[in-house]
Amino acid sequence: MSKSPRRIDVHHHYIPPAYRLLLREKGIRPGGISLPRWAAPMASTVMAANGVETAVVSVSTPGVWFGDVAEARHWARRVNEFGAALVADNPRGFGFFATLTLPDVDGALVEAAYALDVLKADGIVLLANNAGIYLGDPRFARLLAFLDERGAVVLIHPGELPGEPVERLPSFAADFLLDTTRSVLSLMSTGALERYPRIRFILAHAGGFVPYIAHRLILATLRDEPKIKVAGLLLNRKRAVAARMHVFKRFWYDTALSSTPAAFPSLLAVADPSRIVFGSDFPFAPAPAVKFMRAEYEDLSLPAELRAGIDRRNAEALFPRLATARSHGPGEG
Repeated sequence: MSKSPRRIDVHHHYIPPAYRLLLREKGIRPGGISLPRWAAPMASTVMAANGVETAVVSVSTPGVWFGDVAEARHWARRVNEFGAALVADNPRGFGFFATLTLPDVDGALVEAAYALDVLKADGIVLLANNAGIYLGDPRFARLLAFLDERGAVVLIHPGELPGEPVERLPSFAADFLLDTTRSVLSLMSTGALERYPRIRFILAHAGGFVPYIAHRLILATLRDEPKIKVAGLLLNRKRAVAARMHVFKRFWYDTALSSTPAAFPSLLAVADPSRIVFGSDFPFAPAPAVKFMRAEYEDLSLPAELRAGIDRRNAEALFPRLATARSHGPGEG
């Protein structure tokens, strides 16, 4: 790269040392793989090598819910204060999504208010399902209403499916994509997207399977419609599909592990191009994988304006404080 694109990476994970020890003690392998190493200097090196100026970091699956309310509240506060300190030390290099305590909604409301108001979190990360409950479930309505009131940016990150994994198949490979897709269908089918229009949802990994099966998801939402209405839709199929496809343009999509010639055409066919943002998935995607996916992305034949939006400008719309850095040179302001 002759000139750094000053990318904003919205899908970059951090692993506080104490949290890392906790997961190791519990024998948890996120996504079915060993917990990778992470430290701020290591992250900064990978960022610089891939044209990333700012990483908006988040805690990945399993989050902080291990079945106990008090434990979840304790660890949510610890990882969020670690994230806030990371940003305070390097506000141009990092932002952070706050972790909540779902399915503990009362704790999640308290932590969300603290994170947004006191720690000045850039957004919230929610797992696609929380103890088997997907985000459109009425049990989460109070939290979604709060986040809607705040106009919050919410990264939906997949986790383990509420079922046994397939033997010898790490869950990150396919189950994660299905988990995100299930959460999108949950938000659509329950009307949550319409009730909470001010939440800006980012879908990890280009939305999982959503772009590829968008028309199938539309058909799924029609199953409870009166037959006469469905028949009318079929008579005006193209117009009806176009109108209903608009729902997918409500979401934002990150490119983590998805910036390939196979995946990108589906994403561009479904997403609002001004709502596609860069993602790396470091360190769960190790440095060589980040480099590989970045090279795949740079090899795509994309218009310069579209690429500039994905690299930085689209994320600036989500995180205005990062847009103010545009006029400053390295080490300034």
